[in-house]
Formats: sequence, C-alpha cells, structure tokens
Amino acid sequence: MMFFRNPHGFRNCCFIALITCLISFSSCMKKEVYPDIPEIAFQGFTTQFDTGMYARRGFLTISFKDGNGDIGLRPDQTGPPFDTGSIYYYNYIIDYYEKQHGTFVKILLDPPYNARIPYLTPNDPNKAIKGIIVDTLMLNPAPLFDTVKFKFFIYDRALHKSNVDSTPPIILRRR
Repeated sequence: MMFFRNPHGFRNCCFIALITCLISFSSCMKKEVYPDIPEIAFQGFTTQFDTGMYARRGFLTISFKDGNGDIGLRPDQTGPPFDTGSIYYYNYIIDYYEKQHGTFVKILLDPPYNARIPYLTPNDPNKAIKGIIVDTLMLNPAPLFDTVKFKFFIYDRALHKSNVDSTPPIILRRR
C-alpha cells in the first residue's frame, strides 16, 4: 500500500507502509503474541544523492509490532486527542539532529518530519500486527553540517508511546 503525506514547504514526503504479516488467519495457525504497547526497531536508512555532492532524499525504514493492532489513524480522525493542536496529531514522531562541533544537537524543523501513520488495524479477531514502514524524507539541499541522525517513535490510538530508536550517524555530503 502506498500513502502520500501532504507536502509541507520544502518537504514533499511519500509515506509507504507495507504490512508484511497480519497474524492468525485461521485457528490452525499459531497466534503471535505481542505487547499492547507498540515496539519499533530501526531497519535501515538509504540516502539518495543528487548529481553533485549532496544528499537530497533519505529513506527511513523501521519495523513495528503491536499486540492489539491499534496502530494508525483514519484521515477523518482529527478530533481530540488527535486534533492539530495536540501532540498526538502525528503518531509517527521523527526528530532531526545535526552533529555540530562534535555533538549532536536537536534541530526543530518547520515543518517537522512527523507523520500520520494510516489506519492499519486488521479486520480479524486477532488484531496483533507487525510490519515495515518506509518514510521518504526530503533533506536539506545545502547543509551547514554534514552529519545528521534521526530519533523516532510511534503512538498507538490508546496513546501508548513505543520505545525510542535512532539511526546511526548519516553523512549528507560526498567528499
């Protein structure tokens, strides 16, 4: 399934969610059991360079699993607590850090890299899900600092916060 986020400023993001496994399609299959609080894990980051020396786009890949499958929001879910003024409006939070003079510093971006994961709950008695999310991030075309990293987590509809994970340092400039 392919999902697109609305473009914000310089960032035109494509959001792809691949559900790699919906668990327990029959009573004969072993049912997977996961905690009701979502768990995520960094899987990879791929950088796409322009014809020059700068990274223009990055592809952040994470895996997730959730025991009760309450991951994602429908487009019309914009009332409290998911309204635009709430910290829960975005359910996929991505923080951006630049390595400045040897130390990673969190940079507040406008617009942020945050996203709304689409509704993923299976129509099945066993709601446990796991899958992969790939998010396309437009990168600064002329960075002042050439090393960055991302920290990220998700919220489920019960407002449970997953663990926080991060990328390793990412070099944005070819030498």
